[in-house]
Amino acid sequence: MKKDIHPKNYRPVVFQDLNDKTTFLSRSTAATEETITLDGVEYPLVKVHISSSSHPFFTGQEKLVDIEGRVDKFKARQAAARKAQEVRATAKPKAPKAPQPKTKLGGDQISPSPSNQSS
Repeated sequence: MKKDIHPKNYRPVVFQDLNDKTTFLSRSTAATEETITLDGVEYPLVKVHISSSSHPFFTGQEKLVDIEGRVDKFKARQAAARKAQEVRATAKPKAPKAPQPKTKLGGDQISPSPSNQSS
């Protein structure tokens, strides 16, 4: 095995879920300035927005966890799209345009029959 390829700061670290304040003790190289005392021992603390204790896939509960306003932005776009669709549905339909006769560069009209071809 190669020497000196593994990180030197691989140590016990506490991860804390900010949604439900659950803590997990694991080993990591994550850099952090904060510390926490757990079972009388002081460990580095890494705060996470979501973990297995609060994620809907693991908890089985449908719960909105919105840290940066993404859900609100999505709901606003959805409401604006519904409103625009209603406006389009209630708007008076435009009359179709009459087809314009095709013209050549010289201004002569093109006849649909092949017998009127000019050179």
